[in-house]
Amino acid sequence: HNPNINMSSTESKLTDEQFFATGVLDTNLEGLKKVYKGKVRDVYEIDEKTFLFVVTDRISSYDRVMKTPVPGKGKILNQISEFWFNYLEGKTGVKNHMITTDIDQMPKEVQVHKKLLNGRAMLVKKLKMIPIEAICRAYLTGSGFKDYKKTGSVCGHALPSGIENCQKLPNILFTPSTKADVGEHDENITENQAEDLMKKNGFDFKNMKESALKLFTEAILYAEARGIILADTKFEMGIFDGVLFIGDEVLTPDSSRYWDQKKYVVGQNQDSLDKQYVRDYLTSIKFDRNGPGVPLPRNVCEKTMEKYISIFKILTGKDPVL
Repeated sequence: HNPNINMSSTESKLTDEQFFATGVLDTNLEGLKKVYKGKVRDVYEIDEKTFLFVVTDRISSYDRVMKTPVPGKGKILNQISEFWFNYLEGKTGVKNHMITTDIDQMPKEVQVHKKLLNGRAMLVKKLKMIPIEAICRAYLTGSGFKDYKKTGSVCGHALPSGIENCQKLPNILFTPSTKADVGEHDENITENQAEDLMKKNGFDFKNMKESALKLFTEAILYAEARGIILADTKFEMGIFDGVLFIGDEVLTPDSSRYWDQKKYVVGQNQDSLDKQYVRDYLTSIKFDRNGPGVPLPRNVCEKTMEKYISIFKILTGKDPVL
């Protein structure tokens, strides 16, 4: 059910090599200083108060970056963040680091790379980042469910017995985790541990927790009205001029679990709305989760891209700029 995926007509004429060449796997923007390379994002320093975030077409699964891009994926992620930043600031008053996604509004040295950057770049305020992931859960799954099976609780929240995989929680939980380096796994911690760690670094835990829960609650209502379950999400936050801001990306399928309400069944893992094709493929080739990423076949990338487009359209009611 996706009438205007209009890319496929031109794309199907491309050879596989040409198809993958349309993707952006890595950036090296002349005249700009690259300061960080994440799983998906490249970050450039513009000046002491400003970064340029570039969302590449790299795709990661099981914390491993794959060897082939999903052409266009980065543009969708960037535009989903842009949508949610605008929506949530209007709804909650919580500020975010976005300055603009319009390349023409960016400094000259960025504008020269417009062809590559259009749709996939965001100029942002440089925040002093909080060293904790602000994770909110409305449903119990993933690492949270694993912890619960072992201990009966998640990040120090004791839960009633008998909760099944992917079951809706009695109330939304705030379950912070530490930030790991690329390729490492984040570690779930209790609220007390998070508060101590933040205090040591001069951050206000209560403000971060309350803001995260407020943002998540609004997002859930918005998604539910469109037939999407927002099971959990991860906010990254920081301080700018003494004020709490959301940084990084927000409520993208990379930082959140989106499920289709119509297909939801409690007691089992749900299909991922974005990366299911990738996961199924990796399962089929018995992918080693401790080894490096692998190349993905073109049809897996094309199907994955269709999923990203469809999520974007459901959420925003618009077509992405590709």
